[in-house]
Amino acid sequence: MSENHTTPETAPVAHDENQLIAERREKLKALREAQRQGKGVAFPNDFKPADRAAALIAAHADQDATDLEAAAITVSVGGRMMLKRVMGKASFATVQDATGRIQLYVTRDTVGEEVYADFKKWDLGDIIGAEGLLMKTKTGELSIKVSKIRMLTKSLRPMPDKFHGMADLEQKVRQRYVDLMTDEEARKRFVARSKAVSGIREFMVEHGFLEVETPMLHPIPGGANAKPFITHHNALDQEMYLRIAPELYLKRLIVGGFERVFEINRNFRNEGVSVRHNPEFTMMEFYAAYWNYRDLMDYTEALIRDAAMKAVGTLELTYGGKPVDLTQPFERLTITEAIVKYTDAGENVGNREWLTNALKKLGMKEEKDKLAGRTLASLQVLYFEELVEDKLWNPTFIMEHPTEISPLARANDDRPEVTERFELYITGREFGNGFSELNDAEDQAARFNAQVAAKDGGDDEAMYYDHDFVRALEYGMPPTGGCGIGIDRFMMLLTDSASIRDIILFPALRREQ
Repeated sequence: MSENHTTPETAPVAHDENQLIAERREKLKALREAQRQGKGVAFPNDFKPADRAAALIAAHADQDATDLEAAAITVSVGGRMMLKRVMGKASFATVQDATGRIQLYVTRDTVGEEVYADFKKWDLGDIIGAEGLLMKTKTGELSIKVSKIRMLTKSLRPMPDKFHGMADLEQKVRQRYVDLMTDEEARKRFVARSKAVSGIREFMVEHGFLEVETPMLHPIPGGANAKPFITHHNALDQEMYLRIAPELYLKRLIVGGFERVFEINRNFRNEGVSVRHNPEFTMMEFYAAYWNYRDLMDYTEALIRDAAMKAVGTLELTYGGKPVDLTQPFERLTITEAIVKYTDAGENVGNREWLTNALKKLGMKEEKDKLAGRTLASLQVLYFEELVEDKLWNPTFIMEHPTEISPLARANDDRPEVTERFELYITGREFGNGFSELNDAEDQAARFNAQVAAKDGGDDEAMYYDHDFVRALEYGMPPTGGCGIGIDRFMMLLTDSASIRDIILFPALRREQ
């Protein structure tokens, strides 16, 4: 019994998938045999659709049936056949291209008996090309009265059930190609992502930033505290690292005289996989000479708003059922101000002993986390991460991070224990990190040495000493501000996606068994 589709509501007959694939392969075998006999081509490559579904619907959906018939508009479309309803001498099919879907009206008298007989054997998922006149059906649906129709690609695998699609979430990301052809919301998410990235790029260029590309393979990992992926370059016979951040190379360009630079590209961190983390992710980093961290906050706020409008057309978002308002000024709080606002710590925020005991009550073990050896600022960060982060729902800049955990940031002139640094939080998650850059070569060398000591003490994420970067600073870098924005997390917000895997086309997965 062959695979058949008699109504648009009917999914493929409930056969074993292997049997359905075998039936489709037999149909392809017949196409190849016909080609050997000089009757057509199994996989033709000479059809070029002149029209797109969305454009046709936008231009003609409201047009009267009589006017359409009088206009005699000839169009041609190509795409995947998603629905088919065979009714004797006349049939309907729905074709889906990159922009949307449009209905085809196929009759035996118009396309010919042989072609119509072939059409009835075609399967959902086959890619077809059709030409004909625009028309309206009795129900008022814009359709194409087909005069010519061809199969362009034979689909060998049945598509998922029309109503339920791909229910298995891992299958959706593992077979993204099927997810995209069957789930309109998935397609919309990735269209929004493309618009956001294009919008960010446009905004940066409009404000005088130069887009650059820096190395993905680094001789020394740097620019962030993270575990790198390690590889080996055979010709150079040396270990190399997939970059964890482009920061140190971008700042070398500031030293060289490019006063405003940005890069949108991949970073790699050899860490866990979760709903928020993928080992390969997209960042946008930008650096501007003669800016400080307050300039960066102003600019980042404007950039976020502009990209959101271009991607989804609104600044009043919803995430996980709760509103997120980008229209209001982003709040700005120091770490201690945020603790006071969102917890009952009060004046104890400045009491080292109280914070240590509070963290112990939260489950931190002194032996494991070395609470006894931490500075007051470091304890405040731990307390903030445990009790405040997830409360920062609407956009909030958290400022003045401890110098000891900010090895590339400029220290505050009045309070050298903290830096001129901020992190942007939305929906309880970090979206960006920026600071006035450290441009004192001797201070930077000392900070690198402290990181090396931390690494020797067992901190796998501590930075290496980068001699060339220190040498670059010794030539002199102007006062500079730099910021990194996580594109993937930003897209989770704009598309109301619960998992980072929903907005990365091909996320990292365990090898398929």
